Order: sequence, then structure tokens, then C-alpha cells
Amino acid sequence: MKTRVLYIEDEPFLGRIVSETLQQQGFELRLVADGAQVMKALQSFHPDICVLDIMLPNVDGYTLCKEIRAQKPGLPVIFLTARSETADLVKGFEAGGTDYIKKPFSMEELIVRINNQLQLLSSKKKPDAEADMIIGKYRLSASRYELISPTTTHKLSAREMEILQLLTSGNNRVVERRDLLMQVWGDDSFFNSRTLDVYVRKLRSLFEEDPNIELVTLKGKGYLFLVK
Repeated sequence: MKTRVLYIEDEPFLGRIVSETLQQQGFELRLVADGAQVMKALQSFHPDICVLDIMLPNVDGYTLCKEIRAQKPGLPVIFLTARSETADLVKGFEAGGTDYIKKPFSMEELIVRINNQLQLLSSKKKPDAEADMIIGKYRLSASRYELISPTTTHKLSAREMEILQLLTSGNNRVVERRDLLMQVWGDDSFFNSRTLDVYVRKLRSLFEEDPNIELVTLKGKGYLFLVK
């Protein structure tokens, strides 16, 4: 079965080149140029991965990524950006993106990144990874990408779920920062390190309802997820 790629791009020339090349490489592709049509295509096409341009008319890629993530929590989303500022890239990851490519890009790089995201997704699909986990007053549902507290339900992105599972699997032991970066992103670059900090702050805030849970940052070492 061919890998289905939902490609969201409003530049006609680039959209045609990328679409034709991916199809020649054996991918099944749906090109959407209008942001208003993305969610409809998501439901009818059932993609394995999304490639999403950030700079779109009428609706920006950040907003679309959040909507995609709400409907398909585990779907990989590679976002395309002409911006190089760290804040813009972090914003993309916070919206639910799982990888990014800066324009202009080569088709070789795009294909490598698509395959890498699919391999990472495949490696996560283990039977025991779908079981619910009790964490203090919380329940973590891997199958629904939800962290359920005494008062509310937090929807998690695929990246947030992956990081949280790695942190909680430590069983009150230190999870090395570099190990976490290598397992989640495949490298420990400065940018990925900064992005990890964003995720850790977000995850830490989700556990504020239970004072017996603490996500400790050990400077120069890693993290310790404590359930007292």
C-alpha cells in the first residue's frame, strides 16, 4: 500500500513540482491549496503524514496544524517555513508539528524527512504502549493521546506523548537529556534542545493539580519524574 501524503501548499509551481516528484517516488498524494479545504481532505483522504506550509492565505499553518492535531493526534506533520527565527520554529512545534524544513529545500531532504517520520511512528506502535497508565491523580491514555486529571482532560500531541512516556518510564530515575533528545529527534542539536525545554515546561504545567508529582530538571544531567 502506498504512503498517503497530504500536502498543503498555495504556491502553484512548487506544489506541482513537489507533487509530481513524490508521486514518481511511489507516494500517493493529495495537494490542497486552500486552507479551508484541509480538514475535509483530512477526513476523506486519511493521510499517513502531512506536509504543511506555514505561510498560507486566509488561515495560517499554525492554526491548521492545531486543527489537524485535534482530529489526528498521532499524525506526523512536517511544516515548511521560509522563516529562520527560533521563535517561529518553536511556535510550529507547539502547534503540533513533528518536524520542519526551511525553504528552499531539496526533494531528497523532504523524502528523507518523510521516511524518518514514518519510521519513528512505526517504532512507537507497540502493544504495551497503548495501555493506560496511572500517574498519581492522573491517568495517561496513550491510545487517545490524553492526560486525564481530576478536573479536566488534556489533549496531547504525538511529540508530547512520546516525551512524557519516556520521562515516566524512568520509574523515579534520571532520564538523561541527551538520551531523550536522541530518542525523540535523532540528534541533540541546540535547536532541538531548546524545543525540548518548551515541551518540558508545558508538561510540567499539566501536573500542577497533584502536589505529589514533580518533574525535576537536573542541570547538565537530565530529568527526574517523581511521584511521591
